[in-house]
Amino acid sequence: MNVIRVRDAAMLLGVSDDTVRRWIAAGELTASTGDREVTAVDGAELAALARRRAATPPDDDGVLRSARNRFAGLVTAVSIDGVMAQVTMQCGPFEVTSLMSADAARELQLAPGSVATAVVKATTVIVETKRAGQ
Repeated sequence: MNVIRVRDAAMLLGVSDDTVRRWIAAGELTASTGDREVTAVDGAELAALARRRAATPPDDDGVLRSARNRFAGLVTAVSIDGVMAQVTMQCGPFEVTSLMSADAARELQLAPGSVATAVVKATTVIVETKRAGQ
């Protein structure tokens, strides 16, 4: 069983420690204490809670998509140089950067402050974790 300290669980979900403690008090998460009396939660239980609470961007345009990874956010920067554009968005706690044609950025009228959705379809996703015991 993977256990995650309350402080780390809060950071992973982008909420305060108090919010995680409220979820524990409400029975949405089960707390345990380790050797040093530090409150922790089960990692699998935390992952299930994160999935239940995840906000899905509205998708009412009637278009079916093969890409499942959609991140609604706010455009924070647009840099157009020649035929290419770099568009940076803040999607919750995550920064997403897209490279696209300058024409596409202009057609979408992307500018800092625009609301947009980043749709990600990747064949390669690299996953990292710490070695056991670290």
